Amino acid sequence: MRNYEAIFIFRPEEEHVTQGNTAVKNEFQNAGITILQQDDMGQKDLAYDIKRNSKGHYFCYKIQSEAGSLKTIEKNLKLKQEILKFIFFRDEKQ
Repeated sequence: MRNYEAIFIFRPEEEHVTQGNTAVKNEFQNAGITILQQDDMGQKDLAYDIKRNSKGHYFCYKIQSEAGSLKTIEKNLKLKQEILKFIFFRDEKQ
């Protein structure tokens, strides 16, 4: 198991943030990914419009997972309307 950080940008409306956060947690749970820490980074201006949005609500998740698990949930996460963008990267501070 390796530690990763995941940054998600949700649509700025409160209902999309709530739905997106719930959807991400469910995907993590179904894939056997453990959430170690979750940080709500708040709403910020985007450098460029994403899906006609100039603002986004940022969340940072510190997770523990096998590398293969991340590949399987990426397809499902791309289909979620609440999520504008996301990225996974390995936490090198182990």
